Amino acid sequence: MIHSSVHSVENPSEPLREPGYTTTDFESLDVEIAVSRRALDETAACDIHSHMDMLHAAVTLDCRVRGLLAALDAERGVSK
Repeated sequence: MIHSSVHSVENPSEPLREPGYTTTDFESLDVEIAVSRRALDETAACDIHSHMDMLHAAVTLDCRVRGLLAALDAERGVSK
């Protein structure tokens, strides 16, 4: 399940991902590290008091961590 860009009023506790979700969309480890560093820099400026900023940061960082882990697993020859 991929979270829609519009928060569901009917289900305010809708999960971002289904349990056990793994990404298959990732780049090389070097690229994933560079993109993750850029995402950290960008999300560092988010307003902690803004629900939308924090939602954006959480989704962005979730995607980056998943990409990093997938690239690490691929480099080590581990399949999930």
